[in-house]
Amino acid sequence: MSRRDDSDEAYVVGLCSQVLGEAALPQHKFDWLLGDPGDGGRRAKLPVDAYWPGHRLVVEYRELQHDRPTPHFDKPEKMTISGVHRGVQRALYDARRDAEIPAHGLRLVVIRPADLDGNNSGRLRRNQEADLTVLRKLLARKSDEDRVTDAFRVWLLAHAWTPVPPTDRWTDIEAVRGSERLVGEAKGRTIEQGTDTDIGYGQLLRRMTRAEPSIRYALIVPSSSVKAAERVPVHVRELLRIDVYEVTDDNQVRRHSA
Repeated sequence: MSRRDDSDEAYVVGLCSQVLGEAALPQHKFDWLLGDPGDGGRRAKLPVDAYWPGHRLVVEYRELQHDRPTPHFDKPEKMTISGVHRGVQRALYDARRDAEIPAHGLRLVVIRPADLDGNNSGRLRRNQEADLTVLRKLLARKSDEDRVTDAFRVWLLAHAWTPVPPTDRWTDIEAVRGSERLVGEAKGRTIEQGTDTDIGYGQLLRRMTRAEPSIRYALIVPSSSVKAAERVPVHVRELLRIDVYEVTDDNQVRRHSA
């Protein structure tokens, strides 16, 4: 086992994966997240601590050296390619992550030792029960629609679909699998189940700008809205190539084929 595998960062990422129900991509690099130019002008990709594609979520675990001077880590006597010592460069790169990750449509959650059960030196006691309680709150989405959308993205990845940037920026989800394309609208729990599902159907109708039979459409709803979604007759949904997908309270996905 490497030192990184046994680090507090790896421990936190593992718990996050447990909460999210999806394996993380640790030390993931994006083409658009770059460091400062080095020799020859080359800019290396900056890693993030962990990325969950199905949730479009990045987690950064920032230990004490990210927030206060730490000579052991900062090495103030040694300059980096940025022309500053490592502590200053770390702050610059953290700020770059904070700006670029949300700008590219991903959610960023920053976790610090003080958020969890740690000692005064910032080392975690690894109290899993207490830490999981905190992480569930930190990772929770702001709306049930976000939960439904995240669960469906995880399902897509498990079924060999690749989420892609939507053709229409108002579309919630778009994905491809070989020659197939799926365009989806997601709805969360609501007291207006019938109205919201009718709106979802209307939104899908506006996305039907191409006639290719390889394109199917998905109305993605929580279990509480399935009955309302299925008020549209099966033969109409089949004609329009719309399938209803149910996301259960425990984030399982079930397809109600037309």
